[in-house]
Amino acid sequence: MIKSVLIFNNHGKARLIKFYQQIASDIATQQALVQEIFSLVSKRPDTVCNFLEGSKLLGGKDTRVIYRHYATLYFVFVVDESESELGILDLIQVFVESLDRCFQNVCELDLIFHFDEVHHILSEIIQGGMVLETNTTEIVAAIEEMNKAKKKSGGVS
Repeated sequence: MIKSVLIFNNHGKARLIKFYQQIASDIATQQALVQEIFSLVSKRPDTVCNFLEGSKLLGGKDTRVIYRHYATLYFVFVVDESESELGILDLIQVFVESLDRCFQNVCELDLIFHFDEVHHILSEIIQGGMVLETNTTEIVAAIEEMNKAKKKSGGVS
């Protein structure tokens, strides 16, 4: 099961935080958790593997941190032991490709100014910690349909 999805910039500023499973009970602990994940991931050189075992704060040895670093952003998935590390790396790639198609060369500013659409894209891929869709074409088509419906109803695009 996927416990959380996080996106950070190179300075540790969170651009997306989505918890699917209650990891920490209060906001201070959640913030400490996010900081710990960033410090673990950002200190690793690009030549090492993209998998980490979780710390005590994350949930112990049955929790894994899987990440990819693209340009100025870290895409981090915290998962339990039942998930395949390579499958999650592929899922991160699907998420990034979907963002890239929706925003035509996605950048950090797209994540900031279109956070609602980023959450919609993520919810097309993952619901309740379970993977729903991995086909980038299907994900982008669903987002385009949502945008068309929003425009018809007079919503802000």
